[in-house]
Amino acid sequence: MGFIARWRLGLWLAAACLLLPLGSIAQTPASGGDAVREIRIEGTQRIEPATARSYLTIHLGDKFDPEKMDESLKALYATGLFADVVLRRDGNTLVVRVVENPVINRVAFEGNKKIEDKQLNDEIQLKPRTVYSRTKVQQDVKRILEVYRRSGRFSATVEPKVITLPENRVDLVYEIDEGDKTKVTRISFIGNHVFSDGRLREVVQTVESAWWKFFTSNDTYDPDRLTFDRELLRKFYLASGYADFRVVSAVAELAPDKSGFYLTFTLDEGERYTFGKIAVKSSVKDIDAATLEGLLTVKEGDWYNADQVESTIKAISDALGSRGYAFVDVRPRIERDKDKKTVSITFDVQEGPRVYVERINIKGNTRSLDKVIRRELQFAEGDAFSTSRIEESRRRLKNLGFFDTADISNTPGSQPDTTDVTVEVKEKPTGEVSLGAGYSTTDGVIGDVGVREKNFLGTGQDLSTRFAISFRTQELDGSWTDPYFMDSNIAVGADVFDLQQDLTTESTFRQVALGATARAGYGIIPDLRETWHYTIRRDIVDKIASDASLFIQQQHGAAVTSLVGQELMYDKRDNRFDPTSGYFWRIATDFAGLGGSVLYQRDVLTAGYYYPIADQWVISAAGEGGYILRLGPKIRIVDSFFLGGDNFPGFQTAGIGPRDANTGDALGGREYYDGTLELTVPLGLPKEFGIVGKVFTEAGSLTKADFVGAGVTDTGNLRASAGVGIAWASPFGPIRVDIARPYIKDKGDKTQLFRFNFGTRF
Repeated sequence: MGFIARWRLGLWLAAACLLLPLGSIAQTPASGGDAVREIRIEGTQRIEPATARSYLTIHLGDKFDPEKMDESLKALYATGLFADVVLRRDGNTLVVRVVENPVINRVAFEGNKKIEDKQLNDEIQLKPRTVYSRTKVQQDVKRILEVYRRSGRFSATVEPKVITLPENRVDLVYEIDEGDKTKVTRISFIGNHVFSDGRLREVVQTVESAWWKFFTSNDTYDPDRLTFDRELLRKFYLASGYADFRVVSAVAELAPDKSGFYLTFTLDEGERYTFGKIAVKSSVKDIDAATLEGLLTVKEGDWYNADQVESTIKAISDALGSRGYAFVDVRPRIERDKDKKTVSITFDVQEGPRVYVERINIKGNTRSLDKVIRRELQFAEGDAFSTSRIEESRRRLKNLGFFDTADISNTPGSQPDTTDVTVEVKEKPTGEVSLGAGYSTTDGVIGDVGVREKNFLGTGQDLSTRFAISFRTQELDGSWTDPYFMDSNIAVGADVFDLQQDLTTESTFRQVALGATARAGYGIIPDLRETWHYTIRRDIVDKIASDASLFIQQQHGAAVTSLVGQELMYDKRDNRFDPTSGYFWRIATDFAGLGGSVLYQRDVLTAGYYYPIADQWVISAAGEGGYILRLGPKIRIVDSFFLGGDNFPGFQTAGIGPRDANTGDALGGREYYDGTLELTVPLGLPKEFGIVGKVFTEAGSLTKADFVGAGVTDTGNLRASAGVGIAWASPFGPIRVDIARPYIKDKGDKTQLFRFNFGTRF
């Protein structure tokens, strides 16, 4: 064979090799242009041949097109049903040879201790009796790793293992090495000149890891939390007047040994601005701009504050929303003067159409009845749409304590002037078994156990029982409350109690009480509520010391009290348990004498005011006064007022007021008043510690003992004390330590310098 012939033969062989499919599509010689006369499926076991044939893109009668055969190959692989696929041509027959993926018999997790199997199972795609796929396994591995990253474990590893079983089945096992939590070891700021690193660390939610932060998860790295931190910094600076502020970058760097993250925020603070001219422009029919100017919370000359701008927008939107104007658009037109460092704002109020609620949809409540949610809504089908009522409804739903989230949204209805409202909730457990432990200088060691269900059978009713014991007190009580009795706006409840209290330290006797209370309450206007109650109780005074006061010895025996009372309360505090702003007042009146052996009227007035003077600085003033009107022969000592201890630092429990000078026994009184002025101050500790300082002074008096005799001291003089304290919202419960010293007192008063209270529920 000559050189030219050999060269041509080599060229043809090379071309043939290039055209030959690489291991998936094979062809046997046949005359060109022949059509597919038969499609034969081989290797199927569970899957019907017709099912495999349906995924092919080449069909009977088509020509043997390599492109279509390649598309068919990819389509079969894409189903995830097959581990291997080969297409070949045998004459005019297309042979499809498949190897089926096995079926998963069981999915198991090994090595996971911090995250339960159920949570991991909810994340993965592959389940028992589904078809195994290597692609889906890798996707599930990524999902499992993401679960661990969300919990702060970036060093976690997942290794999938496949155990082959008969009948083309497999067990899929994920071997997990959870690793340690990857903490945030350092938070740094670059470009901040106005605020220190320490102050900015209090602004962001992420905190640096420390040994004592074992009750928080905010010291682990979370990308979503880092994004939230950027927004918190932006809001903080904009509320402080820095209108040009921006977060240039927020970078999280993982240490080479994966021991922790270093967070670095690069900031551009910009200049500080004041408010310039403020105006309101209204395009809303029958709404004059002058009527809206009273809603402005911003003032010319004050430091620029984006929070006040937002509150003004909300106030205007709510005011118009309450009048039935939906989708009102309040746009702040901002003019920034960089030379004068001022921000002028015109609140442009655009008119929106009057819209009515067509339908209310409730979603997400698998346990709570629909009516439990609907009765908290401040609107119904057919009402004018009101943004203020939407916000109030959302607040009321959250205050129920039944839901983790409560979102209210609206979409256009069937008509241009209607809207559908969707209320979507995410329920949380409402039953609790609580154990309590604590200590106070009054009662010593305290322990209690309780069981409570706040949403009984999804009806919103509250059932609870509790037992408490200390060195001085043993108490057993039960309670039931239906906040909407018989679907009305009246809250009805009942309580039973059994109390034993050792008062030998103050007044040398023991009190035993057994009784029950029925109550009903209703709202009069927003934030104003009235509650009526009826109590029947039997009190026993016994174990009186032989050298006790004659007045106390005369109390020995039992008495029955039949009492009706009412309480009127107006509450505008931002938080009932730890208020920082707002005020409240309460008037309570009890009348005993509807039967029984006790006759009196008791009135108590309480009020308080809270005002934030700076960040974490709160000044508060509170006062209380009470009077008992004797309508019968005597007022029993167990019905009298006592002052001192928890309600008057600097003095012992019952350390103030009428006293038997011969025995030292406290006799109580029928009239008292007490006022407190307190300043809450930060102690320079990180805010997440939850530790604040208290500086306070207190003044008051207790008088008018219902016993007159030789040796009884009852001056009614003013007493006053002053002191300092520390309050800690600890993970174990609230702790309060006070050191107080009286600077006005009477002879015979019993003082106390140090007072400590600690308690928790878990």
